[in-house]
Amino acid sequence: MATTSESLAFDRGVRPVLEIVLPEKADAVIGFRPDPELQARIEELARKSTEGELTEDERAEYAGYVRANKFVAVLKRQAQHLTDSQS
Repeated sequence: MATTSESLAFDRGVRPVLEIVLPEKADAVIGFRPDPELQARIEELARKSTEGELTEDERAEYAGYVRANKFVAVLKRQAQHLTDSQS
């Protein structure tokens, strides 16, 4: 898991770009959910990870989804902050 300093630095680093992109798409970002097929794959990999059954390729795939999930969480947090500050 990322350290607080790392998370804060990442947020600070991407915030200027998100402020350009998010104003018109904030609601769509906040409401984003992965499609059911992707969600099922992530859950399968998570289960296999917990049970220690991932192959090397699956481990790399799962790591990619974990990174993507963290980025989406940052986008959602920033979009929510933007929406809250406009209210």
